[in-house]
Amino acid sequence: MDPVSARKDLPGRMLRLLALLQSRRKWSGAELAERLGVTGRTVRRDVERLRALDYPVTGTTGLAGGYRLASGKNVPPLLLDDDEAVAVAIGLASAAAGGVAGIEESSMSALAKLEQVLPPRLRPQVAAVSAAEVVVRDGMPQVDPGLLAVLAACCRDLEIVAFGYSTRRGEPTQRRVEPHRLVTLHGRWYLLAYDPDRRDWRTFRVDRISDVAPTRHHFEARELPAADAASYLAESFASASYRHWVRIEVELPLSAVRAAFFGLIPGRLYPTGDDACVLRITADSPSLLIQYVAGVVALGAPYTLEASPELADLIDKVGRQLHG
Repeated sequence: MDPVSARKDLPGRMLRLLALLQSRRKWSGAELAERLGVTGRTVRRDVERLRALDYPVTGTTGLAGGYRLASGKNVPPLLLDDDEAVAVAIGLASAAAGGVAGIEESSMSALAKLEQVLPPRLRPQVAAVSAAEVVVRDGMPQVDPGLLAVLAACCRDLEIVAFGYSTRRGEPTQRRVEPHRLVTLHGRWYLLAYDPDRRDWRTFRVDRISDVAPTRHHFEARELPAADAASYLAESFASASYRHWVRIEVELPLSAVRAAFFGLIPGRLYPTGDDACVLRITADSPSLLIQYVAGVVALGAPYTLEASPELADLIDKVGRQLHG
């Protein structure tokens, strides 16, 4: 690029450089130069210009060196592409409506600021998705948004994280894991991670996590033994054994039963014939299982049901109330 063109392109190039630094933890000078179509010398000059504008860009030399945008005193302007802006707006709208307990007010304030600067071409997309009903489940545990932010950053940066964890029996443990993804399912947040001490993948309920501490030690990403994080979580629930369980054999094709439920089913659904299948689900909460029992019964096909004693009592109670 000739000097005249470089000067004309400077404002746009600076914005692109800032966007790149915000999208990843660290970039090498060569990677930035290739992305921006300039020389390494130009990248170094542009980095100095960002520093002069109080952006905390740090740099190290050597084979493992590179540039990163460090934490500063103030939140710098964020540069989002169209898809990112829509995703952020939808997430804020859901949280403001009660989708993420504890941060409704902050989410509403942030959404108001974002909507002021959102391009008109993107507003219909945000409105269409945000208009969808947000289901708020009473009694679901609140999760500290700051804790979520730390775990999300460790997933992104492939940084080992240590934390305290309360087991299903309420026993306190200490964990040190390689975090992979945060997943939401049925109103709860889960962390999917590889546990080197147990040499296996594990899922952790985030509301049971405490004292999160990033270790500053990084790891190589492992291949997940499933198509994606959500599928792995559903498969883990299906193979787990919790206090409450239900087994429903229904005279309908498997495809008809699956179509009756939105999203992943946290259990096993398998055919026993062309026109019959079995749904087996286990969970800590009987109220979660009631939803699936009601969903199958509503299909109107003949069925047989087995359940754990406490769940069976709850089903009988709900049935009597409905017949009133």
